[in-house]
Amino acid sequence: MGQGNETVVTEFILEGFSGLNQRLQLFLSLVFLLIYLTTVMGNATIIFLVCVDNRLQIPMYFFIGNLAFLEICFTSCTSIKLLVILSSGRRTISVSACFVQSYFYFALGCTEFILPVVMSFDRYLAICQPLRNAAIMTQQLCILLVVAAWVACFTFMSYHLVLLSKLTFCGSNKIQHFFCDNSPLFQLSCSDTNLLWRIDSVLILFAVLASLCLTLSSYVCILFCILRMPSRRKKAFATCSSHLTTLAIAFGSCLDLYSHPSERVSLETNKLVALLNTVLYPFLNPFIYSLRNKLVVLVLKDAIAHATAQLFPQSRCISGQ
Repeated sequence: MGQGNETVVTEFILEGFSGLNQRLQLFLSLVFLLIYLTTVMGNATIIFLVCVDNRLQIPMYFFIGNLAFLEICFTSCTSIKLLVILSSGRRTISVSACFVQSYFYFALGCTEFILPVVMSFDRYLAICQPLRNAAIMTQQLCILLVVAAWVACFTFMSYHLVLLSKLTFCGSNKIQHFFCDNSPLFQLSCSDTNLLWRIDSVLILFAVLASLCLTLSSYVCILFCILRMPSRRKKAFATCSSHLTTLAIAFGSCLDLYSHPSERVSLETNKLVALLNTVLYPFLNPFIYSLRNKLVVLVLKDAIAHATAQLFPQSRCISGQ
């Protein structure tokens, strides 16, 4: 297409779930709002407990606290706009805001795959090498690993902005999705996206598969180790199976989303799978990693009891009489 015939696109329209009637969209907005608030409150509670209680000042909970903060950022990146679309019908987003949302989605998603690698390695040391765990997983190393994960992923995913900047949009500006994902942007572009899609897919799949292999390697070592611990076998298997279930949702959804050529992707299916990654996975993590943990539950009960005593000191005096 000639340069003179191109119409510059300055904003996109996120179609979201426009095929549904208005009442159903409003109902979905309430459901997603409840899930989002529960996700934020659950993860914020974990962060608060890890920061204030000395019993949780160990590497495992330090990583869980960082994962909780990451989940708040990751789900907020897409869920807030989804709630606006469903509740008010405001679907427009500028091109620059769209690219920024896409960058943060992939950068935070990459970090979300790297942190479980670090956490699984910490669990391996704690279960299989308990005598060496304290000496290896020092506070300085924990901080270094977390900072390295964030910096490496945000730096690595900067290539994504470069690829997006090479796309030209000269036709329809309607994105058949609820956020600025790769496939709808590539399908909407009037550029030749074959090479860009290959580069993007290879790099994304490399990050996903590399982190998946490293995480599974740690869990395989853990499973072989706990087979020799009959007294702790049942609890360890239950913990590992719940962790692997959430990881299966995250890794499985990403492999499904980004392992197919963009022109072959069904955007309706893409949207449903993306909900698993952006809504369900962050929602499950507080319950899987923390709120099923006896120590976390105990610390939470103590915090509630302390807060109640501070708010209602008279009831404490009456109960003590």
